[in-house]
Amino acid sequence: MVATLQHPHLTPQEYLDWEPLQDIRYQYIDGEVYAMTGGTLPHSEIAVNLTTLLKNHLRGKGCRILGSDAKVGITENGPFLYADVSVTCDQSDRTAVKFTRYPSLIAEVLSPSTEAYDRGGKFAHYRRIESLKEYVLISSEDISVEIFRLNEKGKWELTPYAAGDEIHLTSIDLRFSIEQLYEDISLTNKTIPESNG
Repeated sequence: MVATLQHPHLTPQEYLDWEPLQDIRYQYIDGEVYAMTGGTLPHSEIAVNLTTLLKNHLRGKGCRILGSDAKVGITENGPFLYADVSVTCDQSDRTAVKFTRYPSLIAEVLSPSTEAYDRGGKFAHYRRIESLKEYVLISSEDISVEIFRLNEKGKWELTPYAAGDEIHLTSIDLRFSIEQLYEDISLTNKTIPESNG
């Protein structure tokens, strides 16, 4: 997950001014800052594969596809969190520089140290974002994806995906085989076969 930094309570503006001057990234929750931990190579590769699929699909459609260096603001005053991948097609985010506020899709690549937080506390924060339609959790240890989608009744529904499945990101109408997320990545000493899609 994230490690607490011993630092005085910061206002949102103090955090936004202070954090870019640091050597590592920090998330901001209720006045406290939390150092971000590094990930594995498969974690990074999965995020790159997803970002590539998203960019190719959304090119020219006025959306921003952002990686793990981009903050998502739950409100204008925080919390401010880092997502592995986020997509915003909202006009209000077109000129944003420090953080986005209106993502329609957020994806987190799970690792043993962050999985509980990504599923629990972090998702609880993300659910407060009115524009969010899909929350994607991708395993970095085996071929497994879980997508939470907001249904017409305002409830989050889970759809799991496994090897051989086609994933449909409904918020942006993108379909791809799950193997494309794991293309050329070695998981537990096994290389994922190249996808045909």
